[in-house]
Amino acid sequence: MLKLTVISGTNRPGSNTLKLSRYVERHLKTELAAKAEVTLIDLQDLPKEIFEPSSYAQKPSNFQKFCDVILQSDGIVTILPEYNGGAPGIFKYFIDMLPFPASLQRKPATFIGLGDGRFGALRACEHMQQIFEYRNAYIYPERVFIPFVTKELDENGAPKNEMTLKLLHSQLKGFAEFASKLSAG
Repeated sequence: MLKLTVISGTNRPGSNTLKLSRYVERHLKTELAAKAEVTLIDLQDLPKEIFEPSSYAQKPSNFQKFCDVILQSDGIVTILPEYNGGAPGIFKYFIDMLPFPASLQRKPATFIGLGDGRFGALRACEHMQQIFEYRNAYIYPERVFIPFVTKELDENGAPKNEMTLKLLHSQLKGFAEFASKLSAG
């Protein structure tokens, strides 16, 4: 069974990123019901001990469950907001804390950006894509950017715009096929 991980790329309480991440998780579970196991990582759940300077040398034991999800995943769907022209620091820190190189090595990954500006976190996604490529992840080329996000999502976290929704569903379907082929090979 394919194991996909959705990462909500911020720890901001009540974020649109988490709303969209939950929508993506539900959509993948519905569309891939018997074919995939889908896990959501919410960065609000990171253990506080991970922020101790000693964590660089010795990860706290309660961080291991996050590492295990990533290490066992066949593909990662990253949903990122844009903060100050880049990805949230918490997301970069999360990536820094994962085992190197195993956590992203030859791991399929795709990106969804959302923001209040007109570019929908394009810069944040491109920046993290470079980091994932450095870590030897396989980048799925189809990306979705959701601008003006505060007006774009409905109460369930789904994009209101039909074209955006169609692009998102196409990306997720294509990514699941991409991840499945790479995990089988």
